Parts: sequence; C-alpha cells; structure tokens
Amino acid sequence: MKTIISVIMLLMMTSLSYANDIYVTQSGANLDLDITQDGSNNTIGSSQTASASSGATTILDIDQVGNSNVITYQINGATYTGAISLTGDSNDVDLNCDSTNGNSSCGTVTANITWTGSSNDIDLDIGETSDASNSTVNITGQSGSDSNVIAATVDGTSAILTLTVNGDTNNYLIDIDGNGDVNGHTLIHSHTGSLADVDITQSGINDNYISLTTSGDSADIDISQTD
Repeated sequence: MKTIISVIMLLMMTSLSYANDIYVTQSGANLDLDITQDGSNNTIGSSQTASASSGATTILDIDQVGNSNVITYQINGATYTGAISLTGDSNDVDLNCDSTNGNSSCGTVTANITWTGSSNDIDLDIGETSDASNSTVNITGQSGSDSNVIAATVDGTSAILTLTVNGDTNNYLIDIDGNGDVNGHTLIHSHTGSLADVDITQSGINDNYISLTTSGDSADIDISQTD
C-alpha cells in the first residue's frame, strides 16, 4: 500500500510541473497503478527515459485521450496484468516486459491494448530475456484505424496473441518464439481493410498455430513457421 501511495504522489507532482508528462520509477513487491490523461501530447515515459516498474506483481491500466500520445514503459517481475486504451491519432506505444531480467521473468502476462485512431506505432515485447510461460495478449484497433504499424514479439511456452484491426494501410510484424508442445504458439489474426503488409514468424518445438482472416484489397502476407 505504501508503494502505491508514493507513486500516486509522484504522478500528482509531475503532472503539476510538466503538464501531460509522467515519469514513473517504482520498485516493490506489488503495484496497482491507474493513469488517465486527457489532452494532446500526453507522455508516460519517453524514448530517452522510460517509465519502469520492478516487482513481483504489476497491475497497470493506462487511458490516454488526445493526439500524439507516447507510452514508453519497462516492466520487470513475475506477473504483469495491464490494459492500454488510446483515443486519438499518432500514438506511440513501446511496452517491454522483462527488459533487463533484473527480477524474475514476466512469466504470467495478460495484456490488452485497444485504440481508436490513425497513424499508430505500437511496439510490444514480452519475455525478452526469459520466456513467458503463460501470456495472453489482445491488440485491437477499432473501425477507422488507418496507417498503423504493429510490432509484437512474444517469447514463451504459451503465447496466445489475438490481433484485430479495422482500417487501411496497415503494417504488422509478428514474431512468436519459444518452446511449443503442448499448446504453445498461437496467433489469431483478423484484419478488415485494404493495403495490409503482414509478416508473421512462429518458431519453436511443434505446437505452431495461426488463424488468419483478411477482408480487403492489396494484402501482402508472409508467414514463416518452423518446428
């Protein structure tokens, strides 16, 4: 409880000094953090200084409303549960789980990223230095989500990634790696719209599975699977 209070106080002081810029550095066993930003040029961390949470369990919910939103966050710990909701254009999300392996790996991950808007750049890395043994990730772009770049790398023995986007001129780079068998690699990809460039790589020991649905013109899709 003390950890949560100290983080909230830091956010309040930071928001008063720097308008819509928030930087979080937290360490401790458990964190339950909710952040809501409304307005343009919202940032939580930056390319120069990422926000970071280190501890056994992290629950992180972020809501941003406005254009040119930025989220740069590093999470280290055994369990991560989070939701990111974006409304606006030109969003930039860079979320890393187990980026330094300073604590135990992000073994259990539940992440939901949802946005409404165009020109989004979303980069998600889970289990970077140690495999996530159980991860469920949902990435959803609502109707009218155009010109998106989605890069997702999930390393783990059970990596279930569901990608659903409704919009045009999208680019997807998906890489799922780690140990398969039993019920390891899974990708459910559903895209509605034209001009899609899709590159998917799944590798490991058996258990590769992809369900791909497209609707629209001019799709360029490359899928590589190895046992």
